Amino acid sequence: MTTATPRTLAEELRTRSDRGLAGLLRSRPDLLNPVPGDLTQLATRAGTRASVVRAVERLDTFALQTAEALAVAPDPCPYGTLAALMAGDAGDEAVTAALPGALAALRAQALVWGPDDRLRLVRTARELLAPSPTRPSPTGLGPTVAEATAGMSPGRLQEVLAAVDLPTTHDPVSAVAALTALFSDRARMAALLDTAPAEAVAVLDKLLWGPPYGAVTDRPAAHLQWLLDRGLLLPAGARNVALPREAALHLRAGRAHRVPEPAPPALAPTTARDPQLVDNAAAGQAFTALATVEELLKEWDLGGPPVLRAGGLSVRDLKRTATALDTTEQLAAFWLELAYAAGLIASDGEADERYAATPAAEEWLQLPDHERWAVLVAAWLPATRTPGVVGTADAKGRALAALGPHLDRSPAPEVRHRVLTLLATLAPGTSVPEPTLLSRLRWERPLRAAAPAAQPPASPTPAAPDGPAGPAPAEDLRSRLAQGALAEAELLGVTGRGALATHGRTLLGTAPAAAEAAPAPEAGTAATPLTPAEATTTAARAAILLAPLLPEPLDHVLLQADLTAVAPGPLHRPLAEALGVLADVESKGGATVYRFTPASVRRALDSGRSAADLQEFLTTHSRTPVPQPLAYLVDDVARKHGQLRVGAATAYVRCDDDALLAEILADRRAAALRLRRLAPTVLAAQCAPEHLLDGLRAMGYAPAAESAAGDVLVARADSYRTPPRTAPAPVPDGPPPPDRTLLEAAVRAIRAGDLAATAERKPAAAPTGTPAPGALPRTTSAETLATMQAAVLTSSPVWIGYVNADGAASQRVIAPVRVEGGYVTAYDHTSDEVRTYPLHRITGVSELADDAV
Repeated sequence: MTTATPRTLAEELRTRSDRGLAGLLRSRPDLLNPVPGDLTQLATRAGTRASVVRAVERLDTFALQTAEALAVAPDPCPYGTLAALMAGDAGDEAVTAALPGALAALRAQALVWGPDDRLRLVRTARELLAPSPTRPSPTGLGPTVAEATAGMSPGRLQEVLAAVDLPTTHDPVSAVAALTALFSDRARMAALLDTAPAEAVAVLDKLLWGPPYGAVTDRPAAHLQWLLDRGLLLPAGARNVALPREAALHLRAGRAHRVPEPAPPALAPTTARDPQLVDNAAAGQAFTALATVEELLKEWDLGGPPVLRAGGLSVRDLKRTATALDTTEQLAAFWLELAYAAGLIASDGEADERYAATPAAEEWLQLPDHERWAVLVAAWLPATRTPGVVGTADAKGRALAALGPHLDRSPAPEVRHRVLTLLATLAPGTSVPEPTLLSRLRWERPLRAAAPAAQPPASPTPAAPDGPAGPAPAEDLRSRLAQGALAEAELLGVTGRGALATHGRTLLGTAPAAAEAAPAPEAGTAATPLTPAEATTTAARAAILLAPLLPEPLDHVLLQADLTAVAPGPLHRPLAEALGVLADVESKGGATVYRFTPASVRRALDSGRSAADLQEFLTTHSRTPVPQPLAYLVDDVARKHGQLRVGAATAYVRCDDDALLAEILADRRAAALRLRRLAPTVLAAQCAPEHLLDGLRAMGYAPAAESAAGDVLVARADSYRTPPRTAPAPVPDGPPPPDRTLLEAAVRAIRAGDLAATAERKPAAAPTGTPAPGALPRTTSAETLATMQAAVLTSSPVWIGYVNADGAASQRVIAPVRVEGGYVTAYDHTSDEVRTYPLHRITGVSELADDAV
């Protein structure tokens, strides 16, 4: 039974409802691994350093400030004292209004417990946040008078009392109490400081907001001696001094923080645009993203660059890829990582390992545009690999490579999700400046880092800030992740001109026409990112809204007299692929320009097309007449194509025109081919057929390869693909949030285990039946069997000690149903199921008190 006022965190947890316990486990999922056996175990685990550090790091700014104030307040702390520390002597309506919510959040996280008149910060959290010489508090406050005078001699204490006109005492305890009361009394403290030299007041002002430590020489100046004599500077080491906490609070008008931040920064100023304009801009960028990834796959169609020994892509290969994609190296790294996350590229796993497109890339290329976009976005939303860190150094000073290891940043999905959620709180078509968004994110989850203490300066002036005892705000990883999320969302067409598009709102499950404000995540909890399965579902819904906005593929081009063709928009895939063989891409953009050259026409002929086929293709797919120069070019190359035939002897050349063969033999450029005439129409070569083909083409001829049967071989390069590969799995940021089913089962198990551990037992008749507190019950086999049989007849629950097959001992509350064959079948309150227990593994049994269940 618990008392009205809980004495421990475990006792307070027993007073919580099942919903309250589920909320604690949801916000701190590390407490669930494994499921605690009872509430005492849960309270113990909630107070461990690793768990508390993780919980504190996820507090918002005001909740953290509240915890920091409790760390420098008396323990336990009345609510009025805490409110005075947060709002100051003059009061602050905004702080006063927000404080109950922050305190409730800390209670929900089990970081604070106790009634309002006896608030207690969990001991580990107090150790993290309380000030010390080596770990200054984020509040900038120093030690209390009691802490600073712990090593001071009784005689010195009496001298301080005399200097401030206080009566001397007979013991150090009462002397410290008298000095503390003086520094805490606003009126008496003000009167004392009115007599201080101006230089002394200036020193106090420098130490006021921290760090509160300084150093003095063996012969301090007069104004410093005045402060030392009156205890306004107390010893903190051999030559170091500190401003007592009580004196600092008086100078601060009672405030623990210089600037309390009870409310998050507003998302302002805003820029409103036409939502349709935003959607169109986002759709255009989405199409560009598809074209860029498609170009990447085409570039690596025959196999990509090699994999570095340490993994990843070399700097040189990244530059080549960026040049091929006509973009920067940083953006090229993003597209590479996106394709990798979507499972479209991977390493082939061969001995000479290199990157290539996967079989999934073939399937992706055949999908409609909006579905291809959904695949990319579904891979991007939960991805933890961060292309923004490519090129930076790791912990060992080595540069991080694209597609290489060590690019995962676990907070990335949560930051990405929160950035999009904040944009969704704005009206459709509305954007905010990036610094405003970053300020909001920093308030919601200020980054934390512990730093080593700095040495106090040579004079009592503020020491250089060296970081708080526990978490301290910093602007590094989270801000960089947020900036990357904004840029990547724009590149993928999730946002347009900085505003979230209609289909982007659907990614978060937000109604497209609604602009309801999404509240900031509760203090201590995280904005839960989407799982890969959820991301796939939401991306599919968003793609349906995006589909009408994407440009329709065209089935025609515009041929021009300068041997170019203009595609005024995206082309159907078969047309684009065929035109890509027949011509070279000269420029990209809103319209793609293709240029026809003899080499490109020959490439099309090598692929098996005839001159008639090419002329028909151009006539069918051009909205303008085929220019005469282009028709002449096709016919001229086709007339020469295949006139020479190359086969395998080692290699040979045959031609019906013996004069042409004589011309080749007489050409000095053919010396490297080592040709000799075998017959009037046949030349033999001492090189491979492919080398012979290349050599003749370099001389300006248009030979064709032929098979052993004399047929022309179609030269079509086969695409290189990796074996089937799975996309890289995101690296979670700690344990995944539990679902409702797991939470309900965990709460039932903890309640049942706590019942088994705390339920009152009836005293046994024999002394052996009464176990020591916390020990397993011990009864004889006969007593165990008799008690079980009696419990079956009376349908009464009993308390047992049980040792499983692995030797693990536990306590359980069961309701026996049947006893036979050396086994007892019972309903187990701990596991909430009917189980069978061997009687020989039951160490003892005890009846429960009548009101225990």
